[in-house]
Amino acid sequence: MKNKLITSVIFCVLLSTAFGYAQSFEKLDKAPVDISYLTHGNASKPLVKVVYGRPQKETDQVFGDQVPFGEIWHTGANEATEVKFFTDMSFGRKLVKAGTYVMHTIPGEKEWIVILNSKTDTWGSFFYDATKDVVRIKVPSRESEEIDVFSIGFREHFNNTYMVLGWDSTRVDIPLATQDVILAKL
Repeated sequence: MKNKLITSVIFCVLLSTAFGYAQSFEKLDKAPVDISYLTHGNASKPLVKVVYGRPQKETDQVFGDQVPFGEIWHTGANEATEVKFFTDMSFGRKLVKAGTYVMHTIPGEKEWIVILNSKTDTWGSFFYDATKDVVRIKVPSRESEEIDVFSIGFREHFNNTYMVLGWDSTRVDIPLATQDVILAKL
């Protein structure tokens, strides 16, 4: 009798624990964190690492509606997007020292302002401080195939490298280069 009671209690505890864990997955983040890396050849460490939240499309048109034109945006969801350069890099043809920065953007209909800021570990753009801007560039936006989840990736095109921001039918290509690539082109 005592063994049946102990077994029943253990079963109930395990069942309630399992039920508790199952319940914790009901409210998963709708904009999970993702990481994108830029590597070169067989290099053991990346050149660039981007950590960002991936919001989903909620309206017919993302930019101009879900994300307003002309306003500072933390370029993703939740915590501000962080960009880590493992080496000095050209970011939109402006030299940026190796280190970690937060990326904010100001979307426009035809052109975006992209900002690297030294105030890291911030939530969204609520604590954006323009005095901490390291680089501010303007890049054109273009249309492309539609994607429902905000994404950041890298692409190479004719020996040029770009960090690509994409969501809905909008793409923004930010030119990147390492110092040795810049010197080789001179």
